[in-house]
Amino acid sequence: MMPGYPVPHNHTRPMRRFAGLMPLFTLVAPVIADGDVITVAAPLYSPLTVVTSPKTPRQPVPASDGSDYLKTIPGFAQVRNGGTNGDPVLRGMFGSRLKILTDGAEILGSCPSRMDAPTAYISPESYDVLTLVKGPQTVMWGPGASAGTLRFERAFPHFDRAGMNTHAGLLAGSNGRRDENIQAGLGNGLGYMQISANRSRAGDYRDGGGRRVPSRWDKWNGDLAFGWTPDNQTRMELSLGRGDGEASYAGRGMDGAQIKRESLGARLEKTGIGEVLDKVEAQVYYSYANHVMDNTTLRAPGRRPANPGGCCKACGQGGTPNAARRSNLDRRTTGARGMGTWLWQDFRLRSGLDMQTNTHRARKTDGWRRDARFQDYGLFGELTWFADAHNSIIGGARLDRSLADKYARAGDLTRAATLPAGFVRYEHQLSAPMLWYAGIGYTERFPDYWELYAPKSGPRIGTDPFDTLKSEKTTQIDIGMHYVRDGFNGWLSAYAGRVEDFILVKYDPVSAGRSQSVNVNAHIMGAEMGMGYQLAERWKSDASLAYAWGKNTGDGRPLPQMPPLDARIGLTYERERWSSTALWRVVAGQRRIALNEGNVAGKDFDASAGFGVLSANVAYKVAKDIKLSSGIDNILDKRYSEHLNLAGNSGFGYPANMQVNEPGRTLWARLNMAF
Repeated sequence: MMPGYPVPHNHTRPMRRFAGLMPLFTLVAPVIADGDVITVAAPLYSPLTVVTSPKTPRQPVPASDGSDYLKTIPGFAQVRNGGTNGDPVLRGMFGSRLKILTDGAEILGSCPSRMDAPTAYISPESYDVLTLVKGPQTVMWGPGASAGTLRFERAFPHFDRAGMNTHAGLLAGSNGRRDENIQAGLGNGLGYMQISANRSRAGDYRDGGGRRVPSRWDKWNGDLAFGWTPDNQTRMELSLGRGDGEASYAGRGMDGAQIKRESLGARLEKTGIGEVLDKVEAQVYYSYANHVMDNTTLRAPGRRPANPGGCCKACGQGGTPNAARRSNLDRRTTGARGMGTWLWQDFRLRSGLDMQTNTHRARKTDGWRRDARFQDYGLFGELTWFADAHNSIIGGARLDRSLADKYARAGDLTRAATLPAGFVRYEHQLSAPMLWYAGIGYTERFPDYWELYAPKSGPRIGTDPFDTLKSEKTTQIDIGMHYVRDGFNGWLSAYAGRVEDFILVKYDPVSAGRSQSVNVNAHIMGAEMGMGYQLAERWKSDASLAYAWGKNTGDGRPLPQMPPLDARIGLTYERERWSSTALWRVVAGQRRIALNEGNVAGKDFDASAGFGVLSANVAYKVAKDIKLSSGIDNILDKRYSEHLNLAGNSGFGYPANMQVNEPGRTLWARLNMAF
């Protein structure tokens, strides 16, 4: 078993109870262990639960943040900002529909237009395991995750005796890209200390047409963890971290002049407790995000815009483009969680409770002023019945009490809701090497900060979204299969659902500062699929395909911000210490749009054209623990843009509805070491 995923400690019980888990472990272990080949299309995974390592080399050029890494997983896209800090989208679903955790904790950005999305504070290579559960098919990690639940985790270091381990990487690339990262741990049988540190920076890039795209960034992160392991069944850990950075955005009226975060947490894990109670976990955490946006640090505000009379249509920031502007916001999040695992002959129950409070503030001329507070208290439980070696049934239920406070000069407002969630899923392992599943889930999602506070109006013009916006209710069916045999592996993951009171944002086509949060009913469906085949002893191929579809059943229009059909085809050659891979990414045009509708970060402002991009890489294993790799992204220097995009900002001379183009030909080289 791989680190961080121990088998049950009571080995006297029949292992057939855990037969349903074995296909997942079998698929995951090579992903974590094998770093010889650069991933280009899709990692090995169970169709419902993706488990991979963010340390696994990948193309295009290694990620600068969490969202940048996620877009390589089929089903993910991102609302593009330019160079970094995009906003992740899974199956066309955005924002708090996707729960994002780091080591079980949550950090929430503070910008009303999500300039600092939660993934902006995540450096992927600082984590060992990335786990994604698609759809409402788990209830253990918080409320409202209708699109999926995503966890970046560091594996607990394990030292039988005094020792040290280190993983380090260096990256250099076009446009001044420079990355350094290191993760080192030392300890013995009684405890450990682990440090993770990284820095990433780049200048503005040029698109395939040679035009400069404002996109530079400079970010750093540092984390420290101390662990105490008095025996093999007990682990206590204290962690703390800090980070900061700045980023230029071609599609916004201001840039991220400060993206600062602080974190503090403590975890306790006790396993092998008794015959029935097998494991107890407890956690508390604190996170703080302090964000400054302005138009003076990374750009010149005095430059005459090509399109006077507007700032950023997507984020709704008003004001005169020539004027110097600055805004400072922060958010403090505290949370706690406790869970127990009970084992019987053919059953496993994981149950517990969690809570979270987060407070948002804005700096005014008279100092910091609190404007919003959210609280959530939840109870959850998931029961697995291992019926036999081939069949298992998993079910879960969750109940949350969510409260929100709005602080305003006209008076404080409060609203609350009780939110149920649940799912049931059947998994079957056939005698042939095939796993398939089918499940149905339901969840209710409380409107988040961006939906309640950023828009100027609620469902009815002139109303306050805080008073009138309803909770979102999703019912979704998920099915999938995975087949592995004779050098071939193939998988399929499909879904169909109905969302009552789906929350979308409408924009006034005349005034960028006017936006409206509304509830509509919607149908959604889509699928991801992939395959890999060993063509010959040294040649193998892999491919993936992802499609998402949504419809507003009230007016018959498409749901906005839906990514188009996206295909990736890879061909790899391996010989002793060498490997080489070519990647062809083909994306269809998107004609199904809802003009001037979207979310708080972006909107549909035009249809988009399809494109195909060719990239390649080569890797050489210098020694057992040293690898050198290099690659070229967009070999043909194609000029193209993603459909999920922000309209170019007039302060940089872009027309109001011009999409921000992707980088042109990009070269990069990377050195990885582990010792």
